[in-house]
Amino acid sequence: IQRAPMTTTPDTRSRLLIGLALAALMAATRGQQFAPLGQHLPDASLAVFFLAGFYLRGRAPGGIGLFAALFALATAIDLAAIGWGGVSGYCLTPAYWMLVPAYGAAFGVGRWYAGRHVDGASTLPLLAGALLTAGLLAELFASGGFYLFSGRFADVSAVGFGHSLVNCLPGTLGALLVYVGLAAAVHLSLSPARLGAGRVGGGDPRP
Repeated sequence: IQRAPMTTTPDTRSRLLIGLALAALMAATRGQQFAPLGQHLPDASLAVFFLAGFYLRGRAPGGIGLFAALFALATAIDLAAIGWGGVSGYCLTPAYWMLVPAYGAAFGVGRWYAGRHVDGASTLPLLAGALLTAGLLAELFASGGFYLFSGRFADVSAVGFGHSLVNCLPGTLGALLVYVGLAAAVHLSLSPARLGAGRVGGGDPRP
């Protein structure tokens, strides 16, 4: 029997808690010297946008507003890190705005995957494919945009573009897989089916 896709849109209270948790995760890891955990953990921003697309999706206007709010938070963190945290402004160039399609790709792929998600191991290949797609698209926009439009590189070439992508892609994919993998483990542990099984096994034996 083929299971239908799960409805993953949480209620309003859960959406608020998830949104706050994702914002806190990004604030804690974005920026190597400035963020509280930035020196110990990889940047979770890309995973945050993917997970926001998955959990906090709604109708188009609301989704755009949510994406804009997260991107505004990311920008505010970067500006604070540069202005008050002593972080280098090397990456703050006209190419910074290529982060909009980069994070937008992760957010959009998260929304796409949410409509096809089922709780269980059978969803793992689709999730892995979604993460690889999100990571590759995001890195093409972010690293590619920086290489082409930042003005930091005197001689722009296809070889240089490929070198930039190869240097950054493994770390991007690794962080994305780790953070979303941890979120998936928590999600499965709190899934209605698992919680229901726990209640059946340890509940009141009376009819």
